[in-house]
Amino acid sequence: MARKFLYFIAFCIAIFIAGRLALSFYPDTLSRLAFKPSGAFEAQKALTASQYADPAMWLSRPGQPGDPARWSPTGAPAPAPVRAAVFFVHPTSYLAKAHWNAPLGDQEARTRAVTFIRGMASPFAGAEQIWAPRYRQAAFGAFLTQGDDRAKALDLAYGDVLQAFDHFVAQLPADMPIVLAGHSQGSLHLRRLMAERVKDQPLSSRIAAAYLVGWPLSMRHDLPEMGLQPCNIAEQPNCVMSWMSYGEPADPAMTIAAYEADTGLDGKPLRGQAFLCSNPLTGSAGGTAPASANLGTLVPDGKIENGEIKPAFVPATCRADGMLSLQSTPEMGDYVLPGNNYHVYDIPLFWMNVRADFARRVAAWQAAR
Repeated sequence: MARKFLYFIAFCIAIFIAGRLALSFYPDTLSRLAFKPSGAFEAQKALTASQYADPAMWLSRPGQPGDPARWSPTGAPAPAPVRAAVFFVHPTSYLAKAHWNAPLGDQEARTRAVTFIRGMASPFAGAEQIWAPRYRQAAFGAFLTQGDDRAKALDLAYGDVLQAFDHFVAQLPADMPIVLAGHSQGSLHLRRLMAERVKDQPLSSRIAAAYLVGWPLSMRHDLPEMGLQPCNIAEQPNCVMSWMSYGEPADPAMTIAAYEADTGLDGKPLRGQAFLCSNPLTGSAGGTAPASANLGTLVPDGKIENGEIKPAFVPATCRADGMLSLQSTPEMGDYVLPGNNYHVYDIPLFWMNVRADFARRVAAWQAAR
C-alpha cells in the first residue's frame, strides 16, 4: 500500500505541475533539489527518418488494440462518429532526474502517459483517426530552471513531436480535417508547431480546431504567429480553444508571474499581455455559463484510473485576469494545486462539452466546404 501511495503522489505531481507553470506552485529551492536533472544536457541523435512508421512509437494510433484514447468512462454514451484525424500530444510524464529528456524506453513515463491519454484524449474518441506519439519529452525538472540546458531539452522534445506530426499528416487522405489537441507541455509544443506548420501554409485550411489546454497563449504575441483565430462562437471552425481552470477563491498570481517571465512566439516579452480564455461550456472566448450548461464532468475515482460522468457538475466563467473560474471548489479529488489551481482537471471538468465542441467544429468545417 505504501508503494502504491507513493506512486500516486508521483503521478499527481506529473499531471499537476508538468510544464513551465510548475514555477508557480512550489518554492524554487525545494523543486530544484527534488526534480532538476542532476547532470548536463546530453546531446542525442535525431530519430531516423522512418522512426514514426514503427507502430511502437505511438501510444494511440488507428488499429491499435486497447487504444487508451478510445476509453470510455462510466455514464458516457457512445460517441458519434466524426470524420476527422486528431493529433494529441500528452503532458509531462517523466519525473526522474537522470536525464533532461525522457528515454523512449522509460516504462514509468510511458505508463503515466497512457493514463493521461485515457483522461484527456478520450473526448475525441469519436474521431475516425486518433494519433498520440511517444516523444523524448522534456523532463519535469527542465521546467524549474532557465538556461541552455532547458532550451535544448525543449528543442529535442519538440523535434520529435514535429517529426511525428509530419508522419501523421502523410498518412491522411488529403480531404480529411485535422484537429490538434494537447495539455501542458503538449500544448507548448503544439503552439510552436502551429507557427511552423500551420501559419501561411496550405495545411492551415485543414485545421478544424486546435485545443491547446493548460498552457497560456498570448493574444498579441502567440496567436497571430499560430495562424488561427480564437474560437469566438460555438459554430466557428478553424480556430483555437485554450483555458486554465481555477476554483474560488483563486490565487493565480504566481501562474501569471511565470507567464510574464516568458516570451511569445514573436520573441517579445509577455508582461502585461492578455492570454486567451476560452469557455468550454459555451465554445466562445470569454463569457460565463451556469452548471446546467455542463453536459458532463469526468469525476475520477480515488486511484485516477477510472471515473464517472456527472452532468451539471460545475459552471465556468472567464475572469478578468484570463483564468477560467469554476466559481467554487468542486470535489474532484485530492490533487488540486495551491491557489485552487485545477490544472490536472482542465479537460475532465468539461469532458462531455469538449466532446460536443469537437464534433460541432468538425461539422462546421465540413459545412464551410
